[in-house]
Amino acid sequence: MNLGNHFASARKKAGLSQEEVAEKLGVSRQTISKWETGETLPDIYQSKKLALCYHLSLDKLIEFDSEVEEIRQVIENTSEETQQKIDWTKMWAEKYPVLAAYPKEVDTVYYTEELTKLLNRLKARQGYNDMDAMLVLKDILGHIWNA
Repeated sequence: MNLGNHFASARKKAGLSQEEVAEKLGVSRQTISKWETGETLPDIYQSKKLALCYHLSLDKLIEFDSEVEEIRQVIENTSEETQQKIDWTKMWAEKYPVLAAYPKEVDTVYYTEELTKLLNRLKARQGYNDMDAMLVLKDILGHIWNA
């Protein structure tokens, strides 16, 4: 997604028309259109005003991805009680079938013991609670995967 698409997605997410944004910023609708198509770019002053208009930081505006933003908002607005009701493995297994299949194929007891050792080490050395240790370990695995 290019920067112009970020601007257009953020504007639509904010529920504003090009005309409304143009009026707020004191520019023409055509200027907003040119920014959104990537024909031209706003200067830093106008970019900051644009971010404020969309209720985003300038960094968020530049990196704006409406799908990612929607997912972030769903996560943020989902209560802990509702999260506890969700079988996340089953949900993700619809996209990644290995999550449904591996318990029959993998010696999970071995990996459970090894991962428990790592979690306990993190908790002891860093003073993390169970959830924080699990999240840190998950994040470390994610970094290994992306390396």
